[in-house]
Amino acid sequence: MSIQPDIEPEVQSRESDPVARTQYGTVGGSWDGPVAVWRSIPYAAPATGAHRFARPRAPQPWDGVRDCVVSGDIAPQAMGAMVPVDSDLQMGEDCLWLNVWSPRPDPDAEPRPVMVWLHGGAYCLGTAAQTIYDGRKLAEAGEVVVVSVNYRLGVFGFLDLSSFGDRFTANLGLHDQLAALAWVRDNIAAFGGDPGNVTVFGESSGAGCVTALLTAPAAAGLFHKAIAQSPPATTVFGQERAALVAQRYLELLELGPGDVDRLLELPVERLVEIGAVLLDEVPIKEPGRLAAAPVVDGELLPGYPIDRFQQGRSHRVPLLIGTNRDEASLFRVLRSPIMPVTPDAVNAMLRDVAASHPELGPERIAEITSAYPDLTKTRGALAMSTDAAFRMPAAWVAEAHAQHSPTWMYRFDYATPMLKAARVGAGHATELPYVFGNFGTLNHDPTFWLGGRKASVAVSGRMQRRWLAFAEHGVPAALDGSKHWPHYRPADRTTLLIDTIDRVVDNPDADLHSAWGDQAVGFS
Repeated sequence: MSIQPDIEPEVQSRESDPVARTQYGTVGGSWDGPVAVWRSIPYAAPATGAHRFARPRAPQPWDGVRDCVVSGDIAPQAMGAMVPVDSDLQMGEDCLWLNVWSPRPDPDAEPRPVMVWLHGGAYCLGTAAQTIYDGRKLAEAGEVVVVSVNYRLGVFGFLDLSSFGDRFTANLGLHDQLAALAWVRDNIAAFGGDPGNVTVFGESSGAGCVTALLTAPAAAGLFHKAIAQSPPATTVFGQERAALVAQRYLELLELGPGDVDRLLELPVERLVEIGAVLLDEVPIKEPGRLAAAPVVDGELLPGYPIDRFQQGRSHRVPLLIGTNRDEASLFRVLRSPIMPVTPDAVNAMLRDVAASHPELGPERIAEITSAYPDLTKTRGALAMSTDAAFRMPAAWVAEAHAQHSPTWMYRFDYATPMLKAARVGAGHATELPYVFGNFGTLNHDPTFWLGGRKASVAVSGRMQRRWLAFAEHGVPAALDGSKHWPHYRPADRTTLLIDTIDRVVDNPDADLHSAWGDQAVGFS
């Protein structure tokens, strides 16, 4: 776990531009105000050709100074409105890179805490280059080094093709993240960061990766704290089901069993195009399921993460975890099939749950549905979907992890007047600009069209101070007079409700816990 001996523990300057020496070569960045920024530093070699579906390999060393001032290729994906990506970004297989933001270096300063961001996007969309994830304000506010990781997605990162032979590896997106965390361990001192104080944090599928890594033996020691924002912690599948989905992908590509090596040769665009069909088809046919997601491969993930949490086998690190009050509303607005948001889709999901968990029995399913008296209406369907995908999985993780490690639970309830009027409320991902401080400028942010900027800035400040205190000290205690946030303990289920005025409430979702119970319900 030691730092490479040839790494200088500071950022140097080359004609006023920030320069840092990594184990693979020197990288040149740029200044964004008082913060040094490097974009698209390779942590692994391009995943091309025979390596398209293989584990990440070390990048090729280079001579001279490598300019890292613009975003590189984003992971191949079907571009669309679901996850807004800048139009000037290009997708490609040279996508295993990361960004670093480091406050203006002080030669006498102690190494700074490091926060490593894993973006969301249903395991098939998004990029570390999205503007909302710009780490400058967070780095400046907390004197921390922020790292955002680009990793393989969809059919390239989370579609398990390992049933096709040794040239195909499961959980490649997770393997990429492990490689990035190893790069941080070995190189972040050159950027002013402390490799012994790393917090991994993520949202949505990125948070699902965080909860998966918390149970992955290979991740031991690569991070020292974790933040999971809206984790779909039970959306992890077995290899038997994964093999069926992989076979369906071959059928859609019109390839036979003897043609699997063509997956290494076909154009990226073709794989993405047909992958998009598969990614839509699965949740439509099987509401609540995804085509691409982490898989229990017996190695990186030796068991279902939620089972390993409940067996006390998660890594002994402090955890901050939570959800948004109205998670599912965003998927209704975007008309996305990723989540079941209609009564018919939710009922189909319940039938699937019953089939997947025969031990529950019809009485147990009836108990769960009793918590949703308006399940025949969209409102009830949205509530059920929110709780099945996010609220209860986060609670089950917190209950188990709190048995051995400091754990804090939050619920993000804040919404601007515009989001309330649009019936989005505190929807999925709406907390992101509050964590990063990246609101739209002036009146360009549509969430402020009906006002609320002043209150939002105050909410953001409190969230940032808590997240930053957690990253530095392992306790989310903001020294700004904010409400004290006690540990989460199963007996009390103490939760911070983040709103215009924060509140600390014991067991705010008591009725849900009574209905769902302590036995984790997911898909396999």
